[in-house]
Amino acid sequence: MSEHVYKKVELTGSSPISSDEAVKNAIAKADETLKNLRWFEVTETRGHLKNGEISHWQVTVKVGFTLED
Repeated sequence: MSEHVYKKVELTGSSPISSDEAVKNAIAKADETLKNLRWFEVTETRGHLKNGEISHWQVTVKVGFTLED
């Protein structure tokens, strides 16, 4: 079994649909440019209100990935 070194980056995804969709959007964008994604952790959730209702979600996540040898 080889030893791994990991790195984390912080991203904020957004969505008018849901907080889950905001997380998925952040991870999908990370997957376009980073290799070896392994995990994520939600660090902050917030949203924009309009007329007393949620109109937009913003979720900050840390995405972990392994560094290549």
